[in-house]
Amino acid sequence: QVQLVESGGGLVQPGGSLRLSCAASRSIFSVKVMGWYRQPPGKQRELVARITSGGRTNYADSVKGRFTISRDNAKNTVHLQMNSLKPEDTAVYYCYMTGDYWGQGTQVTVSS
Repeated sequence: QVQLVESGGGLVQPGGSLRLSCAASRSIFSVKVMGWYRQPPGKQRELVARITSGGRTNYADSVKGRFTISRDNAKNTVHLQMNSLKPEDTAVYYCYMTGDYWGQGTQVTVSS
């Protein structure tokens, strides 16, 4: 089984930046899709960003231009760089891997 562990969440002010990391217990070199989802309280989980093994990325419209997803296959790690954070970005962020693997989630709170 694969374990995904997120880190980097926390409390930031609007306009601030945060970098999330997802460490996988196994190689992600051949993994087709790695991604980040988020779930605000009372709302459904939604896609934030995804990246394929070939480096192709997709972003939710709400985060385009502000968030960047990347993968470091050598370190079995996926990152989500979040800039210009807004209060509506507040949510629990989950790492995803092809095969329906999920991390435990990390809380991101954007508040002044």
